[in-house]
Amino acid sequence: MNVRLAETAGFCYGVERAVSTVYDEISAGGRKIYTYGPIVHNDTVTGELEAKGVGVIGSAEELKRMADSGELDGASVIIRAHGVGKDIFAILEKAPGDVRVIDATCPFVKKIHQTVIRHKAAGEKILVTGTASHPEVIGILGQIGNDAVVIESIRDAENLNIDKDARYCLVSQTTFNVQKFQDIIDILKKKLYDVNIVDTICNATQLRQREARALSRECDAMIVIGGKHSSNTAKLFDICSKECSMTYFIESLQDFTEKLDSSVRCVGITAGASTPKTIIQEVLRYVRDEF
Repeated sequence: MNVRLAETAGFCYGVERAVSTVYDEISAGGRKIYTYGPIVHNDTVTGELEAKGVGVIGSAEELKRMADSGELDGASVIIRAHGVGKDIFAILEKAPGDVRVIDATCPFVKKIHQTVIRHKAAGEKILVTGTASHPEVIGILGQIGNDAVVIESIRDAENLNIDKDARYCLVSQTTFNVQKFQDIIDILKKKLYDVNIVDTICNATQLRQREARALSRECDAMIVIGGKHSSNTAKLFDICSKECSMTYFIESLQDFTEKLDSSVRCVGITAGASTPKTIIQEVLRYVRDEF
């Protein structure tokens, strides 16, 4: 059986940087370490960090309670790769005692923050393609007081209420589906008279999605590896499923319980941006050895 691994499967730059930031702080020692939200959407990664004593602060309310009680005195709080709104930094700035704040926001996400702040200040209405409940989108909206409209689907774009006298700026969640973003742009161009389109889907996402689509067209079966809460992995699964009917979404080798049919001659493997290489290699070896 031919087993093919996508070239860009696994950690992207932003995730690698964020995870390394946490491990650097662990190595430094001497402080209790928290991340605001899971550092990345992968249970294996967060489980390994938890085993090393890294805590996760789950909400703004929990953060404020811990800050007000002095529980963060002498601790390090690391901002996750997805970024956060200004309100989170405001809570940390007011926290009493010695609180070390380390911003591990992906640089590409940071650029989106700067973009929406700049265009909002210029009087433009902000549109964001993405999932409204996703932490990256919540962080983007949190830069401008949540004064923006999130477009999750083609239907949202078609039903968008517009102000014909307004100027608009469109940005995107970095892991949004590339083709869907283009489809939404085509719709908005027909509805809006004045719109600045800033393509903020990161290059790694675009390349990963192109590779996944091409690979799934050429293989009899596809295995997509990533966290069950990972937005970019879910989009890879959606892309592969449209091209290959035998597509599996797993978080680790333990989730792969399928017995591939003897008619399967080629298996493709791809993985989300928060999937460690160790898991990818484990799945790769298993498929090569067992089938």
